[in-house]
Amino acid sequence: MAKTNKVIIILIADDDPDDQVLVQEAFEESNLHKHLLYVKDGEELLEYLEHRGKYATAIEAPRPDLILLDLNMPRKDGREALREIKADPELRQIPVVVLTTSHVEEDVYHTYDLGGSSYITKPTSFEALVEVIQSLSSYWGETVQLPPESVR
Repeated sequence: MAKTNKVIIILIADDDPDDQVLVQEAFEESNLHKHLLYVKDGEELLEYLEHRGKYATAIEAPRPDLILLDLNMPRKDGREALREIKADPELRQIPVVVLTTSHVEEDVYHTYDLGGSSYITKPTSFEALVEVIQSLSSYWGETVQLPPESVR
């Protein structure tokens, strides 16, 4: 896929404000035309995707092109949220990349078993995080073809 100037909507589900800031700063280092949106847990993620509560309209909650999902969050963790997203015919084609601190092999296995697109362990340094985000930006923003709006 050739480079495009299309804005990629990325929805980030992560309860840690420090991680949110680091991911945002890492994305700022990439050349991806992106619009970053944040939710703090799996329950808010599903409210967003299902247009409930404060996300009742597409204006407040545009459909994401990509979801970055932390596994360890309060109320509803990323595992449960991923299971629900991939079980929903309206949502399951949205790519979900797990970006988490977990190194547990069972989490990796279950992420792919549930239909996750990728599993990435959060790097411990900002420089390594920038490299990961640049790789994500290149792959999801320039290499793959995402579903067109007209069939969503």
